[in-house]
Amino acid sequence: MTDKIYQLNDLKVSFPDMSRKPLLGAAPRIEVLKGLTFDIPKGEVLGIVGGSGSGKSTLGRALIRLIEPDSGSIRFEGTDITQLTEDSLRPLRRRFQMIFQDPMSSLNPRRRVGGIIAGPLRLQGLDNIRSRIDEALDLVGLPREFAARYPHELSGGQRQRVGIARAIALKPDFILADEIVSGLDVSSQAQVLNLLESLVKELGLTLAFISHDLSVIRRLCTRILVLHHGAIVENALTPELFDNPKADYTRMLLDAIPLPDPDQVWF
Repeated sequence: MTDKIYQLNDLKVSFPDMSRKPLLGAAPRIEVLKGLTFDIPKGEVLGIVGGSGSGKSTLGRALIRLIEPDSGSIRFEGTDITQLTEDSLRPLRRRFQMIFQDPMSSLNPRRRVGGIIAGPLRLQGLDNIRSRIDEALDLVGLPREFAARYPHELSGGQRQRVGIARAIALKPDFILADEIVSGLDVSSQAQVLNLLESLVKELGLTLAFISHDLSVIRRLCTRILVLHHGAIVENALTPELFDNPKADYTRMLLDAIPLPDPDQVWF
């Protein structure tokens, strides 16, 4: 049994460039991920950072096979999931889940919270649905009566907790969180980050956290992967990366973090 939950080797992903589609034949392709090789140990909280267009969201979706790679391998606990058919992959899907960036658009506005959390449970053929919904709501700190509410009746932070509840209801081993606090106010951000930190410890989760905000990454993650134009420019433990960045691009990202000026007064 490997101690790595993920092992990626020479992963490449490209998309057709529709802006240059010829009249005949296939459109040329843009290489988005350029041969990524790295591991994610079990229990790690990995931060994935980079600028817009760096490939971080593409990498996240490739990890849970929402995107098909062009070449390379993605091993989940030793199984190469790039070689599995959708039917063969289905039993594994409950073991890796995703929390989406915008909870309002990722939650069905016509379904109550209980139905939203129940959807993946029914898809996987699980029983004791009601008790699993109650347990998930308890874990994310929402009252059980919220199961009867609709998403529009909740605050942004509460909706994001529902998204987290939906992900953990299946008791996964790995969760991908893609920019999940970017649309929240500072107070809600802190609450969601504290919740994730406690869930990682309580449930023994492995987490990949995608963000453009290095201050958030520093708060939550044990290791940071820095992407630039689809390539890994740095892969280091969080204290090491902040104290002694090796890549020029990493230093540029760190220099861009706004620092509070106690002498500056705003009116």
